[in-house]
Amino acid sequence: MPTTELDVRYSSENATAASWEEGRAVLERAELYWLSTVRPDGRPHVTPLVAVWMDDALHFCTGPEERKAKNLAADPHCVLTTGTNRNEGMDVVVEGRAERVTDERRLARLAGAFAAKYGEQWRFGVRDGAFAVPEGGAAWVFAVVPRKAFGFGKGDVYSQTRWTFPSHEMRPR
Repeated sequence: MPTTELDVRYSSENATAASWEEGRAVLERAELYWLSTVRPDGRPHVTPLVAVWMDDALHFCTGPEERKAKNLAADPHCVLTTGTNRNEGMDVVVEGRAERVTDERRLARLAGAFAAKYGEQWRFGVRDGAFAVPEGGAAWVFAVVPRKAFGFGKGDVYSQTRWTFPSHEMRPR
């Protein structure tokens, strides 16, 4: 479990820190996420994508020739963000390292999770350590285990919660 801290500088007087369970629930329910990576020349790159929360990590996929895959090959540090454009609820920002998932049993579980969350149009096969796409190509799958995350509570009571996760080595994928 992470260490939880309320940053009173950016919170209402009567705010309390959000629990990690609340932040994780936002990550589980979200339909759209924004992935921020860094291009090899140092310029930022941000793109929307779909993702699923499974095994204490956010998972997303991308073609091996897409900009985000190339960026992650050069620098796996990234940020995933989700929330609403309304002044209510909670926005969540996750910092971590994207690690490629190649274990085919894990990929099969993830393929089921994508289809369960987003519908059959997101059903993937698994082949050669990647999602198999209908056109015959591959989509690489990445896992981001949070190292640090932030929850931005919005509405009548606003808050900024920081969750810091224990240092750990990435699990084999």
